[in-house]
Amino acid sequence: MRLLLTIALFFTSLIVVAQTDEAKLTTTIKEFHQMLVKKNTVSINQQTDKALSYGHSNGWVETKAEMIKNLETGYTSYKSIKEDSLQIVISGNVANARFVGDYEVSLNGGNTVIYHLKVLEVWVKKGKRWLLFARQAVRG
Repeated sequence: MRLLLTIALFFTSLIVVAQTDEAKLTTTIKEFHQMLVKKNTVSINQQTDKALSYGHSNGWVETKAEMIKNLETGYTSYKSIKEDSLQIVISGNVANARFVGDYEVSLNGGNTVIYHLKVLEVWVKKGKRWLLFARQAVRG
């Protein structure tokens, strides 16, 4: 009986940890998107992996340095990002997040355009923090 109780408590604690990680990552993802809108490159730098590959729906792929530079110079300007139907799957220290998003963006000072995108983001956990490792979007 005692062994059964110990096993049940062990699996319950695993579920709680997984839910906690998912909740933390959900918050991190939403905060990251708001940092893009606010052009908070300090936070973006802290929330992204040095090997970041940031893919756009038109095939354009930015490195971490390029993405930050494009935000700082105003080449890329996110006016709003709204994510919907966020689904997260965590496996060890890697997670994939899929969602549908409406991105209101202007490029190089041009007109603001709203893109309805299907997005996949890959996040890695380093220490206690989740970092964006890769992102790819397609028009949806």
